Amino acid sequence: MIDYSRRSYKKELLDSDDIPFADIQQNMAELDFINTCLGGHSITLSGIKKFLQNRKSITVCEIGCGGGDNLNAIYKYCSKKIDTKLIGIDINADCISFARKNTPIANENFIVSDYRMIDFKKNKPDVIFSSLFCHHFSDEQLLEMLLWMQDNSRLGFFINDLHRHPLAFRFIKFSTRLFSKSYLVKNDAPLSVLRGFKNKEWISLLQKAGIKNYSIEWKWAFRYLITVLNDRA
Repeated sequence: MIDYSRRSYKKELLDSDDIPFADIQQNMAELDFINTCLGGHSITLSGIKKFLQNRKSITVCEIGCGGGDNLNAIYKYCSKKIDTKLIGIDINADCISFARKNTPIANENFIVSDYRMIDFKKNKPDVIFSSLFCHHFSDEQLLEMLLWMQDNSRLGFFINDLHRHPLAFRFIKFSTRLFSKSYLVKNDAPLSVLRGFKNKEWISLLQKAGIKNYSIEWKWAFRYLITVLNDRA
């Protein structure tokens, strides 16, 4: 029996250092498909829209950007409306190389680094976000991440991540068996749900981080959109 009351800390295959990039690329392509068909990108756009009101320009940074599919979705939406600068950070150099070739974003705006090593100082992006990134970390690491995102963003940040729920687990396990050609997706997608979150866990993490001005919204299909507005925004 699976215990859904607690987060799993079993490591995903994708967190290993020896995965061939061809396998990672197939994984990224299928995740883009999942995000498109199940509304993941629309949730990301819901997050960015909260920061667009009455603005003529915006700088947005994604940590754990992978192949850049989330940034692509934001670019397509925002660039037609306002002056948009996008920054992508990922620790995997192959992912950044792929993103540089497959997005219309300036090459110099992609950074190969552990996000924790970046200090934007005076050139802070307006908004920082992550999508399907937080569930890879322990609660202690997430507290550090929340504080980093708050300290390094000018207006605030948002998070798009998984709701740990039996229906979500069964659905993704069944559907990936049907369509997926990636052993990474077949293994990691159901495990990602088990590493996901309950509403009360986000509340606890945000409170421990001393963050007060936040909202938590449940989104289809079994996602949470967490939005934090900085007090100085």
